[in-house]
Amino acid sequence: MNLISEPTIPVKIQKMCERVRWKHPSIVQRGIDQTSLVISDRQDHNPEFSFMVIGDTGTKTHYGYHPQRQVAELMLPHKDECRFVLHTGDVIYTVGSREYYPANFIEPYRDFLVDGDRPQRIAYDRMVFNQPFLPVLGNHDYYDVPLMYRIVTGSTLQLRRLFRYKDFEIGWHGSNQGDAYARAFLDYLAALTSPEELQRHLDNHYTAKTDTGRCLSYEPGQFTRLPNRYYTFRYGGIDFFALDSNTFNTPSPLPATQAGDTSRRELQKRRQEIDQEEEQILATCDKLNSYIPAEAEQLDDLSAKLDQINEVKLDIEKQLASHDTPTIDFEQLEWLRNRLIESWNTSEVRGRIIYFHHPPYVTEATKWKQAQTLAVRHRLRWVLEQVAETLGLQVKERPLVDLIFSGHAHCLEYLRTVDTGYADSHINCIISGGSGRRPRRQRPEGTELMETFADIPHSPTRKVADSLLYVGRSGHGFQKRLPYSAVRIDVQDGSPPKFIVRPLIAERVGENWHSRQVEPFVI
Repeated sequence: MNLISEPTIPVKIQKMCERVRWKHPSIVQRGIDQTSLVISDRQDHNPEFSFMVIGDTGTKTHYGYHPQRQVAELMLPHKDECRFVLHTGDVIYTVGSREYYPANFIEPYRDFLVDGDRPQRIAYDRMVFNQPFLPVLGNHDYYDVPLMYRIVTGSTLQLRRLFRYKDFEIGWHGSNQGDAYARAFLDYLAALTSPEELQRHLDNHYTAKTDTGRCLSYEPGQFTRLPNRYYTFRYGGIDFFALDSNTFNTPSPLPATQAGDTSRRELQKRRQEIDQEEEQILATCDKLNSYIPAEAEQLDDLSAKLDQINEVKLDIEKQLASHDTPTIDFEQLEWLRNRLIESWNTSEVRGRIIYFHHPPYVTEATKWKQAQTLAVRHRLRWVLEQVAETLGLQVKERPLVDLIFSGHAHCLEYLRTVDTGYADSHINCIISGGSGRRPRRQRPEGTELMETFADIPHSPTRKVADSLLYVGRSGHGFQKRLPYSAVRIDVQDGSPPKFIVRPLIAERVGENWHSRQVEPFVI
């Protein structure tokens, strides 16, 4: 039995469109671009600016300590110098449920909210940020508890007992197919019931102008909503593109050949093996008492393994359920292609940054071999290849994108692609997914990422990327190190721009916390 469920890609797209009234006549008549925003802070023309990035945050206090709050306190000395915060997804674990927002988001990040000195009075769907906070959706922000389990068990406590998960944050409501995230962060136009109310709202808040028309004005301290699940904004001559990777991460179908049949049998066998492993871990958890410190630590380690097992199970199920033609959000990908081309043809733009949840390149222990990782990598390449073909010699030796941020892997990692043979060559990638949920170990295979190019006959396996920094779980027992992280990026003047990367790390060793120092580096 599965503890969580996930809506299909068509349902994700449809529901999010309904919530923002995608292309409503009143929006179209006003020439509003629902995928753009302008940060109205009167500093967006300064070519030198800083921002911070966090991800995979929304988890509860663990046995007396709150890793998110530790990270937030590391961020506070940089707050006045940074213009905004990007979030790479998974705002709330495990199923994006609204009842977890007060404790797992509002409380730890209260300093970034208006009236944050009284966080208990802030409703999750009425948050106003005193500093721009710009998230994207993670997979957990779309998850739900299957309705049948809720009906049968009647409470989340009984649900956890049914599955023998002692330390699992399972919200009673679930995300309602991403609705909790939408109410927390998006401009939820569906709540405006009368035509007059909608028109007044559009005239009051969609007052900014860009090359693509009117758009939402994001005003820190006043109105801090996002126009859509994917969007773009320009700051200091840098174009930022925020994507929803949950709608283009479907694995490619297994081939209808003998090799495909073999792969299917191997996946089914692997699924049986991890079911057995999960059963063994749960049996061990049954014997542990979370009120005994040593056993609580062991329970935390086992819970981290259960997290990974659930991820692998979901990835296998996606592969086994893949059809001849996988569902892909081509509308979003074509939007990205067109906006990247426009960006390159705009003289005032000197750089481009993309951020989304699922990393295309990663060395965290379970992620590189996941079919979703490959799917995101291939679809991003598909976009960049088309951009490169359109731009031709205009790009010269420069990568099409200066930086890619992602989360999903619970670590802080810096990777750089080599010559991949595609338009994603020589791109800097930073994974900022270690801001709250249990940190993960790096894979034992090492820092070089190798790939077999299936579309090239008789192609050998070759290197496509290098991991140049990895900050994640390490050590064992009393020497176990649990680093939780954010990253500060200082954008320099010039074209192409230079970026100074400053890791911010709060590390727990035993019962003690300390700030771990990692030297800033330039990319």
